[in-house]
Amino acid sequence: MTITIKKCTHEDLYQLQELSYQTFNETFKDQNTPEAMEAYLEKAYNLKQLDKEIANISSQFYFIFFNNEVAGYLKVNINDAQSEEMGDESLEVERIYIKKQFHKHGLGKVLLNKAAEIALECSKKKIWLGVWERNENAIAFYMKMGYVQTGAHSFFMGEEEQTDFIMTKSLQ
Repeated sequence: MTITIKKCTHEDLYQLQELSYQTFNETFKDQNTPEAMEAYLEKAYNLKQLDKEIANISSQFYFIFFNNEVAGYLKVNINDAQSEEMGDESLEVERIYIKKQFHKHGLGKVLLNKAAEIALECSKKKIWLGVWERNENAIAFYMKMGYVQTGAHSFFMGEEEQTDFIMTKSLQ
């Protein structure tokens, strides 16, 4: 079993889009309307939007590979790229997705550890993320990894407003 991580570049744009569509659909399509899914996917994962995000110096994307096959990805934000005003001492894990076929191989843990490593390199004191209140498996995983719920915010899936728990982990 070989696990590797690679930072994404503009050359990875199409693969990132394909992976984003696949993992988001696998994670959320059964709990949302097709219309809401389509609206969100088009807004969040169109090539122009992803290109803009990759170009932002305060955001970073990483692919994770399992036995040389892309298995998922991570997106982290610092400074003004964070999706919520959380301050200069915070790093946001905005996206962390693993293809369904690669679940239960410890890849999520590897990516969260990568996020913590990046946070420490950037002299950040805490990591935070938003997780849908109905995503019980993810919430349990984040709690196991040392995150605690510290708030909530709205997340829009198309026109539908949903609630994400904000979970935070101190690096002190």
